[in-house]
Amino acid sequence: MRVDVFTIFPDIVDGFASFGLLGKAIERGVLDVRIHDLRSEAVDPHRSVDDSPYGGGAGMVLMPEPLFASVEAANPPRPLFLLGPAGRPLDHDVAVELAGLDGFSLLCGRYEGVDQRVREHLVDGELSIGDYVLAGGEVAAMVVLEAVGRLVPGVMGNDDSGAEESFATGLLEYPQYTRPASFRGWDVPEVLRSGDHGRIAEWRHAQALVQTVRARPDLVAARGGLTDGEQALLERLGLLP
Repeated sequence: MRVDVFTIFPDIVDGFASFGLLGKAIERGVLDVRIHDLRSEAVDPHRSVDDSPYGGGAGMVLMPEPLFASVEAANPPRPLFLLGPAGRPLDHDVAVELAGLDGFSLLCGRYEGVDQRVREHLVDGELSIGDYVLAGGEVAAMVVLEAVGRLVPGVMGNDDSGAEESFATGLLEYPQYTRPASFRGWDVPEVLRSGDHGRIAEWRHAQALVQTVRARPDLVAARGGLTDGEQALLERLGLLP
């Protein structure tokens, strides 16, 4: 998968993409992340990419010329998304959708935003990572890279990992334990040390249900509540909330 990112702070995004799963995937050629400096297409000696808004008002606005020129010079994979508050909310389903593409691109806004002609004639859509304001789209771009990149086949060591994580099935993830089996008097549940994979799978599903009901009841409501089978499972294990 190829992902292009357009920003006035390329070092921030490039540095982030060099570490962890993303960095290893890039080294192996599973991911191709290309960072483009919007200032490289500026035409004045100061490499300006912003100007004051028509009509007055506080702040500066990213100009259309360097943004159009940067995208046209790179010929990036489409769709090209502007990162901003008006965008489609990024959730697990959107991340899965993007991970199924051959590639996509991200445009990082800054200051008071971008010239409206960028929205109308350059990008294909917008993405938002939440209902709050950031100084620019670089942090949002890193969130998208992390959320989507790890779901691309071959990025994680075990591709099943993505299917068992929070939100993948509409539930939060079950509790995880590792060695030692006993720590300061707190023991790992016996079922996880039993070697009985059927019981372990059942316990994990039940715990995911309980975690979600307690912490994120909105997720349970979104999937239509607990099924009769899930209710019966929790009742049998004595875990009804």
